[in-house]
Amino acid sequence: MEDLDALALALPATTKEVSDDGRPSYFVAGKAFVRHRTRRKDAVEEATGELLDDVLMFIVPELEVKELLLQDPRGVYFTTPHFRNYVAILVRVSRLPDLGVDELGDLVVDAWMTRAPKRVATAWLAEQDAAG
Repeated sequence: MEDLDALALALPATTKEVSDDGRPSYFVAGKAFVRHRTRRKDAVEEATGELLDDVLMFIVPELEVKELLLQDPRGVYFTTPHFRNYVAILVRVSRLPDLGVDELGDLVVDAWMTRAPKRVATAWLAEQDAAG
């Protein structure tokens, strides 16, 4: 979660809100791009039936990207019926180490790009290109 926090907050115009129970959400221009979800009946531990309390939601650019991620053989990414036709992918906090910092960074940047104002995203991309 420290890596997620650092990666998200390094992006321009990003703000973080933390719920009363400590769950972070990251916003750009008032739009959430990553959220730590509360327990919901649509996300349960298969073995025990317990509601999951460690689910992160990342916005993805399009449904095709979501479908590709869902096919990852590691089983890190998942969805629920609630998100069936929505451009978001779910990841359990406990599975973040399976992604590694680079892949997590790509996921965060892609989510941020979907919500960032065009001028902010364009300027950030130009800065990244200039930095090599």
